[in-house]
Amino acid sequence: MKKVQINPSFSPSVLRQQEARGSRKHYARVEDNQGWRAEIDGELASFIAARDSFYMASVSADGQPYMQHRGGPRGFLKVVDPTTLGIADFGGNKQYVSLGNIADNPKVMLFLMDYANRRRVKVWAEARVVEDDPALLERLSDTGYRAKIERAILFDLTAWEVNCPQHITPRHDEEMLHLVNQKLIQRVAELEAEVARLNAAG
Repeated sequence: MKKVQINPSFSPSVLRQQEARGSRKHYARVEDNQGWRAEIDGELASFIAARDSFYMASVSADGQPYMQHRGGPRGFLKVVDPTTLGIADFGGNKQYVSLGNIADNPKVMLFLMDYANRRRVKVWAEARVVEDDPALLERLSDTGYRAKIERAILFDLTAWEVNCPQHITPRHDEEMLHLVNQKLIQRVAELEAEVARLNAAG
């Protein structure tokens, strides 16, 4: 498994804050023992395949941060190879802030949430915009999802980690709520039928 020893977010200023606030020894042990994973394994691939959205942070040339929500059918963020993820870039509001930021600074952060199971994954990567590659777009597209695909965006992984579940409030998506509600609806129907049978017998 490919790894990087230093967390990409640990700038000299971050290291000084960790030292001052007492957490530097913990992260030094992580660096000495294993570092951060930089290759997609089966665990990450399965987690990604179950997601229908993620958040992407990018930064402009003058340091202005930007956070964008990306959504699509479950599994729309795809594993291209052990160190690359990719999406078909759907048409949106035509602001193109992320594309402009990537042109100036390809470094991005992907934030993937599983609210139901209180899990989150952070992915550091460098983004590449790919235009006019029909074969790649075909590989990244999802049959039956009605959205205009304008281009592909690939993410070359720098590192990733599964983050602490603390303070994540569990939430359930529409599909899960439908499954739960269907069981309740079925049970209510059974009870109503039983009441009707008893009333008819009495």
